[in-house]
Amino acid sequence: MRLTRWLIAGVVVLSSPTLTPAAAQAPSGPLAGAQGLGDPYFPLDGNGGYDVEHYDVTLGYDPAGHQLTGSTRIDANATQPLTSFDLDYTGPQVRAVRVNDLPADFEWRKPHELVVHPPLPLLPGLPFTVTVDYAGTAADTRGEGWTYSPTGGAFAAGEPHSASTWYPLNDSPRDKATFTLHATVPAEWEVMSGGVRTRDEVRGGFRTVSWEQRQPVIGYLTTVAIDRFDYLEQRRANGTPLLSAFAPGVGNLREHEERLPEILDFAESLYGPYPFDAAGGIYLAAEIPFSLETQTRPTYAAWADLNTVVHEVAHQWWGDSVSVHSWSDICLNECIASYTADFLWPERKEGVDIDARYRDRIRKALAKPSFWEVPLEDPGADKLFTSVYYKGPLFMHALRKQLGDTVFFGALREFMTAHAYGHASMPEFRAFIQSKSSTDLTGFLDAWLRGTTPPPEQYLYPGSLRG
Repeated sequence: MRLTRWLIAGVVVLSSPTLTPAAAQAPSGPLAGAQGLGDPYFPLDGNGGYDVEHYDVTLGYDPAGHQLTGSTRIDANATQPLTSFDLDYTGPQVRAVRVNDLPADFEWRKPHELVVHPPLPLLPGLPFTVTVDYAGTAADTRGEGWTYSPTGGAFAAGEPHSASTWYPLNDSPRDKATFTLHATVPAEWEVMSGGVRTRDEVRGGFRTVSWEQRQPVIGYLTTVAIDRFDYLEQRRANGTPLLSAFAPGVGNLREHEERLPEILDFAESLYGPYPFDAAGGIYLAAEIPFSLETQTRPTYAAWADLNTVVHEVAHQWWGDSVSVHSWSDICLNECIASYTADFLWPERKEGVDIDARYRDRIRKALAKPSFWEVPLEDPGADKLFTSVYYKGPLFMHALRKQLGDTVFFGALREFMTAHAYGHASMPEFRAFIQSKSSTDLTGFLDAWLRGTTPPPEQYLYPGSLRG
């Protein structure tokens, strides 16, 4: 995520939907899946008792009346005996739930638990399907999920939560799955999403578009955008298709996206092969306070600039392919993406003296004690999107100078490769970095990642920065 320069986003709880609960009681006992996966910041995010393999989401949307109809099929594997399990959901009213194609009881509990009671117990180690049908007004979350566009369409974007506003899921970075979207809208509207477009058909006054994410994805990294888009089609030298869309009024941003092949090549030179089979961008007319690294096709606010594009493209490696294990690991995403856009691109593409840039930023930061107050490692749920943007790039540059270029860039690439399509934590990252250095880095890493005051001078100016 790249925030506007004038806003540091907080964590906002989504409003609750209106669902019709079944008569079944809340889950209890050893055969009920856990209500959450224990994230330290959002303990009720995600659900226990099963792992999702694939989502197949079918939507119909009428922009004029904001009416959304949906049917989501989830293919999962039970990891324990289950007489009930939860899905995360805050969208339009649920009409029916089926487990293995049999009707199931369900109920909704605040803030986002859709509790499903299968007609027959689910056995551990066996696959099952759950299908949820829903319909009603898609509420405007104003950038925290389903959002009305000022051009009359709609889009879904938000971090750390957004997906549950338009389809039910196991909403945790710890449960990645492949994803397919089928969306039907009036024929004059277009539909964008992530992955590869496999269908775009107009029939009987309606357009149906299908998108397929063939590599696993986290819920908040899925998206749908409905608008009267103009398109830019490009192709990388290796054949990767690049499809980007521009809502009415943001055609001036096309010049940034025309450099996407160059930006992908640049990031690939740093972190290894591009991890997905398609790329592009979705440029919105909305003045939302963030742009977001939605997988393969980032979502850009109307204020996006080239720095924003480089930042979100870097996230395709750091955040999308390698994802956080818990939200307390957010530096793994944002510190590296911010360093890529704020330091590495200017250094290698524009000839900027980034050592001088670093020293200038440190000088200004030392005059502002509040700059250091939020730690990079485990910043707190209410400070997720703060220090990782302004202190994070400085940490990364100091780490580079501490290790030297060869070790630093080699370590990032190796760590990325080892965790591709999976998860990693900041403690894992710290241990890996330490394994690449014969010097004890405990003091350095503690000062930068856990400290709430300026690091000692030897850690502020390591290596060649001392000069």
